[in-house]
Amino acid sequence: MPNLDLGPNLDLGVIGNSSYGALVDKRGRMVWCCLPRFDGDPVFCHLLNGGDEVEPTTRGVFEVAVEGLVRSEQSYLSNTAVLVTRLYDEAGGCVEITDFAPRFMQYNRKFRPTTLVRIVRPAAGTPRIRIIVRPTFDYGASLPQITHGSNHIRFVGSALTLRLTTDAPTTYILDEASFLLEEPVSLVLGPDESLADSPRETAGRFLDRTLSYWKEWVRQLAVPIEWQEPVIRAAITLKLCSFEETGAIIGAMTTSIPEAANSGRNWDYRYCWLRDAYFVVRALNRLGVVVTMENYLRYLANVVAEADGVRLQPVYGIGLEERLHERQVESLAGYRGMGPVRVGNQAYQQIQHDTYGHVVMASTQAFFDKRLLRPATERTFLQLETVGEKAFQLFDQPDAGMWELRTRAKVHTSSSLMCWAACDRLAKIAAHLKRPERARDWRDKADVVRRTIIERAWNEDLKSFVESFGGTEVDASLLLMREVGFLEITDPRMISTFAMIERRLKSGSHLMRYHAADDFGQPSSSFVICTFWYIETLAELGREDEAKDMFESLLACRNHVGLLSEDVDPSSGQLWGNYPQTYSLVGLINCARRLSKRWEDVL
Repeated sequence: MPNLDLGPNLDLGVIGNSSYGALVDKRGRMVWCCLPRFDGDPVFCHLLNGGDEVEPTTRGVFEVAVEGLVRSEQSYLSNTAVLVTRLYDEAGGCVEITDFAPRFMQYNRKFRPTTLVRIVRPAAGTPRIRIIVRPTFDYGASLPQITHGSNHIRFVGSALTLRLTTDAPTTYILDEASFLLEEPVSLVLGPDESLADSPRETAGRFLDRTLSYWKEWVRQLAVPIEWQEPVIRAAITLKLCSFEETGAIIGAMTTSIPEAANSGRNWDYRYCWLRDAYFVVRALNRLGVVVTMENYLRYLANVVAEADGVRLQPVYGIGLEERLHERQVESLAGYRGMGPVRVGNQAYQQIQHDTYGHVVMASTQAFFDKRLLRPATERTFLQLETVGEKAFQLFDQPDAGMWELRTRAKVHTSSSLMCWAACDRLAKIAAHLKRPERARDWRDKADVVRRTIIERAWNEDLKSFVESFGGTEVDASLLLMREVGFLEITDPRMISTFAMIERRLKSGSHLMRYHAADDFGQPSSSFVICTFWYIETLAELGREDEAKDMFESLLACRNHVGLLSEDVDPSSGQLWGNYPQTYSLVGLINCARRLSKRWEDVL
């Protein structure tokens, strides 16, 4: 039983519909699901309960348990977000669980309810199953009151009530009794509302329309000819991590999965980092998905308007919440018992000057792209100029940096670099809008920032740019100099900087984000996006074979359904950190596009 003997891990399938998300393990157990939205109460929180086995007292799980289980298989239906888990018993019986979150067009608008559907059918034999539904509230601290009718069970909490509507015997579910699965059963869990049709009719109709939606969505992707399946899976998952109601894009669906074992680096990523979101929309744009960008720009416009020329935070809530007070939850033991479990994120209070650059860069395409329904206007440009002015004022001032150091501040090169990018893009936008005087002003500002970076971030002794003005260390963010167009990779300074990064930060087939100790000591895991940056730079330097080998090695670290978390242990290849990590999936898409053959070279 090799695929059933593992303890808690990140071999998890992801379902969602851009309103909420849920994680399902190889045994078909729903172990994480926050409702009514990504940052909500994890009504299924077994992932952070500290253990693995579902005991009579275990809370926060939704399981279809097969008696005599010996092995399992799990995969997505091709080009969709519909997950299928097959559970095999010792007598040769098989149960197939189809999990999905409904998403399709209805009444000329997106239908994406906070409803999850599980269709359970006997695929072979007559297996015996138990259906275990144990939601919790208040981060596992309280149990619901339970009421029921002939075809539904209500789970009542102080702030949320869930209704499970089913054609399975409710008595068996309430008692968690074993029964023979002789025909398919449907489980529809969502708001406390009655279904208009039977559970089977509702589940079947939702499934058919959701399958059609995703297949049509994928059909419009501009994918590279190589590595199509990894790119498609990454793109679907990035879409699942967008909160379509406001346009926000979350960092990941989870909180407090540690970056490395017992590291204490446990953070809540269920919010919108303006930095990460920029890279997400850029990756999706490259695949031809512009709607997500349009939605995100709507979110961003609200952020900028609310800031009104005052400091921009690096991270906001998905409903534009500014205060993300960080607290520790004592009712959950943590992933593999490795607490603490944190809710909220103190980073909202941090000073991170690179934020200004990411806001401007995220908005730039909207001035040039003729496909958009809501292209950027002169008014948008004026709003962005206020952001650019802040970037110019702050580019040489200390901040926490993109790695969000909590106890120290420096003038981080990466922050100054993104402030330069803000000025540079505003100069290009102004020229496009035929505003030559503004274009000259922003070009002059960009040149000032550029000269300062080159003078103060260059270490002559190391023959390398360094992570902070006057510093002696390198970090992976220096590779973004190429990404944002600050210097060509052929520039001797970039070549020597890359060589220094390679010597100091490369660990086998992975790249560490930095080597120096931080607030929690010296990092032991590789931040996945950094390795993807390294691979892209290798390719730009003409080392294509090395880049492809390293890319394939990193692809091999994906879990069984093709997804990545935030970090990888370089020695074991094991996934750590919050999951699924949007930043990591962005890197996969960008590298695949860069390394793939062109369609023209094959067809």
